[in-house]
Amino acid sequence: MHVISFSGMLAADPANPGQNPLMAILPMILLVVVFYFILIRPQQQRAKQQTKMLSTLKSGDKVVTSAGIIATAITVKEKTVMLRSADSKFEVTKASVVEILPDDTGATTVS
Repeated sequence: MHVISFSGMLAADPANPGQNPLMAILPMILLVVVFYFILIRPQQQRAKQQTKMLSTLKSGDKVVTSAGIIATAITVKEKTVMLRSADSKFEVTKASVVEILPDDTGATTVS
């Protein structure tokens, strides 16, 4: 692409001399703003919320993993969490924990 043709895109259209060259760029700017508020900003807020939730994770918390496994945290390390679910014990990354369930100490279980 030549510099002359690029500068021609930014220059005013000779067929429509009253048109502002910025009016041609305005839809692109609006598209970027809409993408920011619809896609990028909510994703950043979810990432902050996830980081905050993982920082409060402690041993004994009941959690849900990204695979849908409901387990109890046994030990919490810097990057991993040791979980116990029924008769199994396994270690997953902290990023795999998507939710900390509220403590149901007064709940009854049906066997």
